[in-house]
Amino acid sequence: MKLYDTPLAPNPRRVRWFMAEKGIDDLEVVRLNLIQGEHKTPEYLAKAGLANVPALELDDGTTITESIAICRYLESRYPEPNLFGRTPEETAVIEMWTRRAEMLVATPLMLGVRHTHPALAALETQNPAIAEYNKAAGLRALKVLDRRLAESEWLGGERLTVADIVGFIGLDFGRLIKLSPPPELTNVGRWVEAMKSRPAAKAGMPEAQPA
Repeated sequence: MKLYDTPLAPNPRRVRWFMAEKGIDDLEVVRLNLIQGEHKTPEYLAKAGLANVPALELDDGTTITESIAICRYLESRYPEPNLFGRTPEETAVIEMWTRRAEMLVATPLMLGVRHTHPALAALETQNPAIAEYNKAAGLRALKVLDRRLAESEWLGGERLTVADIVGFIGLDFGRLIKLSPPPELTNVGRWVEAMKSRPAAKAGMPEAQPA
């Protein structure tokens, strides 16, 4: 299998972190330079169908895009440690918090970065109004995560799951434009430090990638 990756983008970072939590190290990783448009070449589009990264090319040529779909596939191939849920009830709760982390926090903050950071102007037409609206919405929604983390060590329950990976990387991506969680959200602050201290964190951080 081949994983098409790029260092800085948040969705590939999710997959790298997920793989590190599971100890998956037998995939070939192909790095793409998005600024140079390597995700838009005819060869890549023929595989992935869209100019999206990451993409996982299976041994039979099937190619999967969308980071959560890739992680679900890897969970089925490498079932331990479990990160998506063992029982119907646990799976549903983890899915719920994964969706909330992505829709309420990660996606708005990613849009805020994409429409603000000067280097990302090469990828799309930036709109300051979109940036400001989404940054405010994402930071405001951190209160939802803070309430959850007041009652649970991790977003999905009492162990790390894919929900934590999605939420943390979305929040951490905001560092590119100096966004950080409000200090009064002490439960989010505790969780952020717990995520950063995990051995797998190195794989999901852009600084860990070679130049």
